[in-house]
Formats: sequence, structure tokens, C-alpha cells
Amino acid sequence: MAKKTAATKSKVKYSKETYTFWYESMLLMRRFEEKAGQLYGQQKIRGFCHLYIGQEACASGAISALTKDDKWITAYRCHAHPLGLGTDPGAVMAELFGKATGTTKGKGGSMHIFDKEKNFMGGHGIVGAQIPMGLGMGFAEKYKGTKNLAICYMGDGAVRQGAFHEALNLAMLYKTPVIFVIENNGYAMGTAVKRSSNVEDLSTLGESYDMPSFAVDGMNVEAVHEAVAEAAERARRGDGPTLLEMRTYRYKGHSMSDPQKYRTKEEVEEYKQRDPMEQVLATIKENNILTEEEIEEIVKGVKQKVTDAVKFAEESPWPDGQDAFKDVYIQEDYPFVME
Repeated sequence: MAKKTAATKSKVKYSKETYTFWYESMLLMRRFEEKAGQLYGQQKIRGFCHLYIGQEACASGAISALTKDDKWITAYRCHAHPLGLGTDPGAVMAELFGKATGTTKGKGGSMHIFDKEKNFMGGHGIVGAQIPMGLGMGFAEKYKGTKNLAICYMGDGAVRQGAFHEALNLAMLYKTPVIFVIENNGYAMGTAVKRSSNVEDLSTLGESYDMPSFAVDGMNVEAVHEAVAEAAERARRGDGPTLLEMRTYRYKGHSMSDPQKYRTKEEVEEYKQRDPMEQVLATIKENNILTEEEIEEIVKGVKQKVTDAVKFAEESPWPDGQDAFKDVYIQEDYPFVME
């Protein structure tokens, strides 16, 4: 793999507002996840915790290419997407703490962040379960006659599930406005793609269904933006779905309990030379898109947001025991729920 450092000169292709959004949103994702990792070590966050560090461009670049009315769904590595969409960092952190003020009232935790107001339909813990749900979300938009679409994220391991192939087949059959995104970070938990699949180029998996399918540099936010924008245009004009394999990398393990013995430190460092956030920052500096003072303000602002999020989570109340019986059924007096 050829090295591409953050110092590589990049031409300005988008507006100041877009570059600012990319840098600020990815920085927030990064700093939030770093803090979550620290808090997990302090046992303030319990259960599972899957960090997104290194993959930020896959979310940030797509957000800038879509509209606020489009629908989002992903797997259990789900803190960063809602942060980029504008979900309150305090509510996300409170959910990680299991507090009543969290995005799902402390009932979901790290793997189940939701924000209906931002059209983020959640992180889902069962591998591949979100894929047919993403298809259904896109089908609902077509049924209602909107121009909105659904974007459905999954890890490279999820493409082994039968539901993936069933969803792709139906998506093409019904010309559903959905973008399927494989965030290929090279390892399904700790198993390299080449050890679990005869097909290593995952972008070709859509070809069996005549679905437009492309490999994307998931470490480059501009490349992600362009690929998602093209797929969105196709979906909105009624031509159906697209499969994008975003080739990315996570710097941390699969989860906080992962010792990462399946890869070398040298491999991790090599990918860090292509860090998506540093690439954008280099473009901003080299082309004088932002002043040093403006950059510093963004850095300070992000730091304060994370600090405030932790404070909010720390000071928030725990759920009441009776809350376990709430939000289970739409019908409030459902007979299963007894006094």
C-alpha cells in the first residue's frame, strides 16, 4: 500500500463552509471517542464500546452529500454518525453512561444510539440486521413519493449474512432509493477479509444483482462525499440503489476488550499517515481556507463540547426501575405490563 501523508498538497474543490464542517465534525467524533475510551477504562462506561477512531470520513463525507430529510441506519459502531448529524453530544455521552437523559433513556447504551429528530434510525447490535431495515426505510420513502433516500452502513463482516444478499436483490428489483455502505476496515472483529472471503474486493458483491457498485477511499472525505453524492443523485431520479465499499481503517480494536493481536503496530501507523482528519486540516492550512485563529477556535469549541458532554452525563440521573416497563409497547395499558 502506497503511503499518502497528510502533508500532500490538495486542491480546493469545495466551499469554506464544507471544509469547516468536515474538519469540525471529524474532530468532534475523534475527541468524543477518545474521551469515551478513557471513561471506559475508568468503568464509567460499561458493557460493549466500539470506537470509530480512523473512520470519521465515512460519516462526515456522506453527511455533507445528503439532506437532513434522508434516513440513516448503521451497526453498533454508532457514536460518530449522530454526532455528525447534529445530535447533542451530551445525550450521546449520557447514553454511554446508561443515564435517563441519554438518546434512548439509558436503555440502549453504546450500541444503540438513536435520534429520530435527526433521522438517525439507530445503531443495531445484531450483525447485518440493519441491512434489510435500511432497505425498508428506502422503500417507505419511495412508497410515500418523496425524493428522500436511506443510507445503510455495515461492516465488512456483515456481507457474509444472507440478509445482505436478500436486501440487495430486493433493492434492485424495486429500484429502492437506498445507498448501501460497507465500511471495510479490513477486519471483521479480528478476522481479516482474506481469511473469511474468497472475494476480497467487496465492491464487486453488488454486481450479481446488476447494482452499481464502487470502491471508495474511505480515508479521504472528499472521495466519500463525491461517491455518496453520485449515488444520491441516482436514487433521487428513480434509478435505484448503489453499493459503496469504503476502504477505511480503525486505529483501535474492534471493541475496548480487543487486544488487537491480529495486526502489527506498523500496519496501524502506516494507515495513520493517511489520517482523514489530518488530510482535511492540511488542505485547509495550505490553501488558507481558515486562519490559525479560526482553527484554534474550532479546536477549543470541540474540546468544550466534549467536556460539557461528560459533565452532563455525570450529573444526569439514573433511570428509575419502573422505566424498564416503559417504551416496550405503543399501547400504554398493554396487559403484559402489570402493576
